[in-house]
Amino acid sequence: MTKKVAVQGYRGCFHEEAARKFYSCRKQEISIVECPTFQMVFQAMRDGAADAGIMAIENTTSGGLLPNFELLRGSDFKIKGEIYIPIHQNLMALKGQKLEDIKEVRTHYMAINQTRPFFEANCPWIKMVETEDTAKSATEVARKGLKGVGAVASELAAEENGLEILAHGIETYKQNFTRFLIFDDEIYNSRSAIDKSSLCFTLPHKPGSLAQVLTILSFYEMNLTRIQSLPIPGHEWEYFFYVDICFASYDRYRQALKAVKPLMEGLTVLGEYPSHKVL
Repeated sequence: MTKKVAVQGYRGCFHEEAARKFYSCRKQEISIVECPTFQMVFQAMRDGAADAGIMAIENTTSGGLLPNFELLRGSDFKIKGEIYIPIHQNLMALKGQKLEDIKEVRTHYMAINQTRPFFEANCPWIKMVETEDTAKSATEVARKGLKGVGAVASELAAEENGLEILAHGIETYKQNFTRFLIFDDEIYNSRSAIDKSSLCFTLPHKPGSLAQVLTILSFYEMNLTRIQSLPIPGHEWEYFFYVDICFASYDRYRQALKAVKPLMEGLTVLGEYPSHKVL
């Protein structure tokens, strides 16, 4: 049975690529539910328009997507998995065109930041125009038959829109990965497979409160792989802390949570799931 997966973006986007890679490993056929915003990904799941959802949370070159941490905390859905995919940007256009024919390139602002050195060094005559989405830019070039206009997007976007790639892998940093979170209540993760957890907590506004928590997590051999703080609206100099931890023993992890919980004013487990190993 085909699973409907909500993604932020349009056909050929990196979210679709991540979703297809994640579910292909589970031998699960999927169809993509396009959502213009991350908020609409969660809404699609609530409304039953999608069976699952996927959301980018951080990138190795641009860091965390801060608004998505707040969406995650306010959601009723738990993280059931994750996947990292390399982000390779490609210059594409209608078939039969050459690089010197392109006068304008359309893409998302993050893709502009990731590829600007390529254009400055190889084709400085090209004007770069910021758009809503990388894949949507490719779709518009194909649908409108825009000659002299290119797009920067994924290989999947070129394939699905029948565009020709004029230059592959034009991103500046080749070790550029984005981490995506999977929300799917039909996924069952056995305790033996779970080795990662995402938490959100608040702390008393007093000296040393965070240091105490980190010391206890270290004692229980929890590997802190990410910590992000965001202000609590209406509470001056108080913060939500978003933490990812990896561990070898699920029982040891539960002991660590029990030990740190009395030191916190609020603790939410955002998800417990198998970590994705980047090869």
